[in-house]
Amino acid sequence: MNIHEYQGKAIYKKYGLPVSAGYPAFTAQEAIEAAAKLGGPLWVVKSQIHAGGRGKGKFKEAKAGEKGGVRLAFKAEDVGVFAEQMLGSTLVTEQTGPAGRVVKRLYIEDGSDIERELYLSALVDRETGGVSFIASPDGGMDIEKVAHDTPERVHTIATDPKIGATDADGKRIAAVLGLAGHLEAECVDVVKKLYEMFTKEDMSLLEINPLIVTKENHLKLLDAKISFDTNAGYRHPEWTELRDLGEEDEKEIEASKYDLAYIALDGDIGCMVNGAGLAMATMDIIKLFGAEPANFLDVGGGASKEKVTAAFKIITADPKVKGILVNIFGGIMKCDVIAEGVIAAVKEVGLQVPLVVRLEGTNVDLGKKIINESGLNVISADDLEDAARKIVKAVKG
Repeated sequence: MNIHEYQGKAIYKKYGLPVSAGYPAFTAQEAIEAAAKLGGPLWVVKSQIHAGGRGKGKFKEAKAGEKGGVRLAFKAEDVGVFAEQMLGSTLVTEQTGPAGRVVKRLYIEDGSDIERELYLSALVDRETGGVSFIASPDGGMDIEKVAHDTPERVHTIATDPKIGATDADGKRIAAVLGLAGHLEAECVDVVKKLYEMFTKEDMSLLEINPLIVTKENHLKLLDAKISFDTNAGYRHPEWTELRDLGEEDEKEIEASKYDLAYIALDGDIGCMVNGAGLAMATMDIIKLFGAEPANFLDVGGGASKEKVTAAFKIITADPKVKGILVNIFGGIMKCDVIAEGVIAAVKEVGLQVPLVVRLEGTNVDLGKKIINESGLNVISADDLEDAARKIVKAVKG
């Protein structure tokens, strides 16, 4: 689950981390009022979308101009002008894809005098089983280019999950960032507070780009890109207030209502599979035979007929889907339940694209019998390779 920058900075403040003053704004008038409260003389008007690269992004609408999704205002009245231009316009960045995201909220923040831009992030490191920090002395809008062209400038610092972030970890990060003296001490303090925040708030990703050294020679966190681990949602009822459904895929929202693991992708073959590993293998073999999956969808090990029906309806709601592959290995999940769910969904929403079904495992004969006697135009497959070949052929002709 992602949140907006202004929401992330509110969490920063809770943990005593150094940030600029700022206010969210949902209208141009609110942006003007925020500018008045901040006082200036420099304001930053930031588009709030769940995607990076806002500064380099471009708006589709002519009224929004060519200045990107993060703008400096040197006069208070410019804050209102920028807000009028940006709100309701579609911002396209490298991370949004060509469709872009409509800007529905802004963050008006005090400007900062920047001496240096650094990069710092934290993530769950599956290799170490703990939290690792990623640090680079080359922060800012070109961090992806830095990572690609000069990977030696990007360093990973692992922490020990048994003891958390230590002074030594903070000093190693300070050394990477080129911070000494009181800045080293500030870095140690920031790192330890970030670790506490990361673990207590159940984050899966935290990115600060840039972490800056100000002209006054102090550290300040100028950005907040945060993702939470949704598996910990039961511990955080406050997340409900932070979630912005307008930034999420409608199909993914619908899937969450049925506890389905669904992620929309850019291909044209819809997949319904039980088990994350089998789902990954199914997507891989579709790509192997020259096509692209339209989604990742794991219905789980013990899905009901109703859950399967909902999953099928979500797949068919995607206009990009030109064919569907159902690949089920029946363990706890019984093949006849899958078959009944697929048939119920097809009867309810219709079937306008080719459908290939591969069943194996518990009650497989009964499942195949149910589908074969349904009268539906379903292509049966014997194994995963056969299924992938058939759906790709059906879609591509």
